[in-house]
This record gives sequence, C-alpha cells and structure tokens, in this order.
Amino acid sequence: MTSTVERYRLAAGGYGAGVSEDCCEVVVTAADADWLAEFTRRLVTDRLAACGHVIPAIRSIYRWEGAVQDEGEARVGLHTRVSLVPAITARADAEHPYDLPCVIALPVRDGNPAYLSWILDSTEDPG
Repeated sequence: MTSTVERYRLAAGGYGAGVSEDCCEVVVTAADADWLAEFTRRLVTDRLAACGHVIPAIRSIYRWEGAVQDEGEARVGLHTRVSLVPAITARADAEHPYDLPCVIALPVRDGNPAYLSWILDSTEDPG
C-alpha cells in the first residue's frame, strides 16, 4: 500500500521536480492568538490555506499614527497558492479586528516537491 507521503512524492514527480503553480507563505499578525488560530482554522476549512503555523507570542515594533509602538502580537504563516492571496487578503479585511491588518505574501522559491504538491492538493484552485 502506498503511504500518503509516497503518494505526494509520486504526484510531484519525485524530489527535485517542480510544481505547476507557485506556492507562498502568507504572514498575518493579530493582537489575540486565539482569534488568529480561529481565523486560520476558517481559512484551512475553506481551502484557502493548506495549513497555518501560529506563533502565539511575538513582539512588534512599528510606527502608527505618528508614534512608535511596541506591542505583543501573534503571527501565523499560512501555506497556500499565490493565486489565493487576494481571497485571503479580502477575508482579513472583512474579519480582522485591526483597521489595517498585516497580510503579506512571501515567495516560496523551492522546497520538498511532495510538500508543495500537498499544499496545492489541500487548497482550492480559484480558477
């Protein structure tokens, strides 16, 4: 019987093979780690992200309304398709408690082809 990992390796063409669509990591921050975890769960449930790695405690230093702020926040790295970034951004704009939520997409230049294939399989193609 073929394992799940082996199935993804075969689908990806083995190690060193490319994938058909670029994947990325989308970073989102929030003041409340529990809210961020639930937001992440909704995105995964709706197949906008394959997974999210929530870091419950980070320190953010930033300029806001003319003053430097120094606050505790939570951060998530969402693994998804580049083509889903606009939908994730729209969800954050609609649901996030911040007026201006941090949502940035970082490129994934390379990686384990089986893992990248799993990201594509676990998310919904918007086209």
